[in-house]
Amino acid sequence: MNFDSKLKELNIDLPKAADPVGSYVATKVSGKLLYISGQISMNENGELIKGKLGKELNTEAGYKAAKRCALSIIAQAKKACANDLSKIKSCLKLTGFVNSTDEFIEQPKVINGASDLIVSVFGNHGMHTRAAISTNTLPLGVAVEIDAIFELN
Repeated sequence: MNFDSKLKELNIDLPKAADPVGSYVATKVSGKLLYISGQISMNENGELIKGKLGKELNTEAGYKAAKRCALSIIAQAKKACANDLSKIKSCLKLTGFVNSTDEFIEQPKVINGASDLIVSVFGNHGMHTRAAISTNTLPLGVAVEIDAIFELN
């Protein structure tokens, strides 16, 4: 499967892979594993998607924020693979963090935004394990942060 062609078919424009703003790297390859640091929710204009699920944001807005995180994950993967997504064998794991109230219990539905996008681009190679975790806050007040692990060919 040509993943770049799939992006075009789905009419997906990837955001620019952001450089880290702290003492870490955006991606790291170890053996055949590609680790991607947490990608925070940003809209198509590069503005932060902020808010707490269950208060300022509903599940649908969270789903869209998680989808934006997945776009950044793919952009980071592409950059790490010298712009060649064919180097990706599979997505192994996503870990999603949802800035949510104590009463909010739909974290899995929020992180489905990322999972659904990864599977739509990578097909069966995008099927992954996952965790959807509630947290009382995230960096810069964003709604969602997601990291990823991919297997390389």
